[in-house]
This record gives sequence, structure tokens and C-alpha cells, in this order.
Amino acid sequence: MKAETAYHGELGEQFATLSTDNAYNAYTDRPAMLELAGDVSGLQVLDLGCGAGHFAAELLGVGAAKVVGVDGSESLLNAARQRLGDGGNLHHHDLEERLAFLDDKSFDLVVMALVYHHIDAREQLLAEIRRVLRSGGRLLVSTTHPTADWVYFGGSYFADDPVQLPLGDGFIRFRRMPLQTFLGELLSAGFVLEELVEPRATEQARVVDPRRYDKTHQIPTFLTVKLRCP
Repeated sequence: MKAETAYHGELGEQFATLSTDNAYNAYTDRPAMLELAGDVSGLQVLDLGCGAGHFAAELLGVGAAKVVGVDGSESLLNAARQRLGDGGNLHHHDLEERLAFLDDKSFDLVVMALVYHHIDAREQLLAEIRRVLRSGGRLLVSTTHPTADWVYFGGSYFADDPVQLPLGDGFIRFRRMPLQTFLGELLSAGFVLEELVEPRATEQARVVDPRRYDKTHQIPTFLTVKLRCP
């Protein structure tokens, strides 16, 4: 049975609110991904699992020519529409399915922020990303750090199994995996690794949430990679 990928209904609404200004999403993951993206002026960007549109808004704000957002949650897309207004180019689509509505070699950059570990059909999704990326285009992926998952859930570091974390009044479900699985899948799909970062929270997080700021500087929370499509 396919795992639930998107955050629907009230869970999606809670996540849209929490991810706007929290230590993990707003001040750890997003800054790291945006730094890896570098100069996006004039680029065609695909944001897979775009959520409430935070990355899309940031990328458009620093010069991306176009950002296409895809998410399986109508709740999160509603938040993205409000955030992006007329600048939104959003699609309601299950990332477990092929991206048939997107043309071959139509993007310079694909962003997948804290989404990969929610997907079951990862091999298929990576093949689709390679199809829609132009030669020399980049893929940015962030995921939960395998060490953080091991510390939190216990058991074997090498476990590759479904887990869940509390979020608001519900839970988010994902699959933890060791580093060799995460990187191995990306490299086996034909991407070339260019940079790997274990991001720590920015100084803004110290004001918003001192405890989580300190935590990200002691225990790796996320893993962020930049890859090239040959």
C-alpha cells in the first residue's frame, strides 16, 4: 500500500503556518538550499513538493524567470496561491506519479526540499527529474539527516523503515534511510554530486527558538546536496 506523501487538510494548514517562521524550515533548511542554488537569475525552476510556496517566493524574489510548483496537498497549494498571487504557477499532483504534464528538458533547476524521504516511487521520480532537466541543470535535495533520525528513533543506524514525527495535532510520516541509500539512489539515477552540506540554523533562529538553534549546532538535523544533470 502506498504511503501518504502529502500533508492534507488540517495537517497541511498547520505545516503551512509552522514552516513560515520556524527554526528548522525557515532558518535552517531554506537558507542552505538557497545558498546552494546560487545565482538563479533568468532560470526556469521546478519546485517539487512546493508546500506553501516559501521557496518559490524566495526564488522569484532573487530573479528566477519562472518557478513551477508541484504538490499533492490542496491545503498547502491554497497557502502557496495566497503567498505567490499572480506569480504562482502551481500544479496539484501526486509525486508518486509521473510528471507527464511537464516537457522534456524544460528546467534549469529542480528543488526538492524535505520531500525525498516521503516518496515511495523515488526511482521513478528521479528518472522524471532527469527527463525534465536540461543538460548541465542542477538538482537540489534536502532530507532529514540519517544521524538525527538514528538519535531520535534509536535502533540501527542502517534501518530503512517508515517512521513518524508529531506535528501539531497529527503526525508526519516518512522513511528514514542511511546515507549510503540516500546518496546511492541519487548517483545511481545518473546525477553527479557537486556539493554536500550539513546545514546549521542561522542567527535569526537564535531569536525565534534558542533551543532548536543550539540543537542544530550540536546534532546534524538535515542533509542538503547539489547535483548536476550530465
